[in-house]
Amino acid sequence: MRGSLSRLLLLIVLQIAVLIPCGATVPGDPGAIKFMTYNVHHCNPPSKPGVIDVAAIARVIKKENPDIIALQEIDVNTGRSGKINQAALLAEKAGYHAFHFSKTIDFDGGEYGIMILSRYPLSDMETHKLPTDPATGGEPRVLSVATATLPNGKKIRVASVHLDFKGKTNSKLQMTEVNKILGKEKLPVIIGGDFNATENSETIGLLDAAFTRTCKHCAFTIEEGKGKMAIDFIAYKPGTAFSVIKHQVIDETYASDHLPVMAELKIH
Repeated sequence: MRGSLSRLLLLIVLQIAVLIPCGATVPGDPGAIKFMTYNVHHCNPPSKPGVIDVAAIARVIKKENPDIIALQEIDVNTGRSGKINQAALLAEKAGYHAFHFSKTIDFDGGEYGIMILSRYPLSDMETHKLPTDPATGGEPRVLSVATATLPNGKKIRVASVHLDFKGKTNSKLQMTEVNKILGKEKLPVIIGGDFNATENSETIGLLDAAFTRTCKHCAFTIEEGKGKMAIDFIAYKPGTAFSVIKHQVIDETYASDHLPVMAELKIH
């Protein structure tokens, strides 16, 4: 009986080995991480002005099943979104246990900002103010940072950012400050965000000087008029800490005016 049970267990193990190719990752694999960045347009589908559909954003996240998400354009208790806490609701509806919301500005009786959503525990959560040139009339912006503890106990720093789009001055000022802040980190860092700048810009040149992006010649993430642009990116540092298993822009056009970006990274 004991010998039969051992043979059965060996057969099951062999079948699993055949189904999962060498080097492949499986859900919860501590050797890899799925990271998404997504500008959610305050959960307002662009085809439905004034409508707030938190469930639509949550469905996108659940379908792609990332481990950590950097989110931008989040409303918390604003009048335009019906006085709901989108940060808490997104965490609840998408099934994530940890989040860190960073207020960018006071807006319409509530707060507007960015956040980090994680299936792993978050700690050492910080919000850093980024500089804005007063002459541009640009919005204040912030960098949201937290430490994620992975299933194997390894810790990494994760960040979300949304740079200002008014002129070239602010995005360069803000990206320089982001590099300064995250350049002090001792742990590996993954950042995702809406950089409001294209690959050939000085702003993304600054990003590339300090980080390794998960794509080059990236697919577009937003369509404005007749123009299609890639302005949402994921990047990491140091370059030896990760390698890119997969990078993709998700073809999801209902929930937001931006397309979500996903990268699966091997952890070294």
